[in-house]
Amino acid sequence: MATGPGAERWTVRLSAAAETDYRQILRWTLKNFGAKQAKDYATILTTALQALCAGPTTIGVKAREEIGAHIWTLHVARQGQKGRHFIMFRVIRLQGHQVIDVLRLLHDSMDLARHLPPTDLGQ
Repeated sequence: MATGPGAERWTVRLSAAAETDYRQILRWTLKNFGAKQAKDYATILTTALQALCAGPTTIGVKAREEIGAHIWTLHVARQGQKGRHFIMFRVIRLQGHQVIDVLRLLHDSMDLARHLPPTDLGQ
């Protein structure tokens, strides 16, 4: 979240793939760990996405040039909460506003570069 007077809040928008990832993560969590854990993990994912409203200088954000030009990640495990997913995003300017463009929500054991569409790399 933005802090202090005049601090800029960024728009965080999820791609269709990231929205699908979110639903699949929660569906899998519900099936394997039950409703309470799915609700708790939804909170963890949402909290991490909300943290990006402060922009790419949010604590824990890392530039991932080895994956692709202008690709950044944030691990959802934050503030003592456990999580196993990365938020993969890029920073863009859209109609004069700074935007965090969330490309995917991927498990931290995955080969991250393999799961980004080629058109998203290097933009």
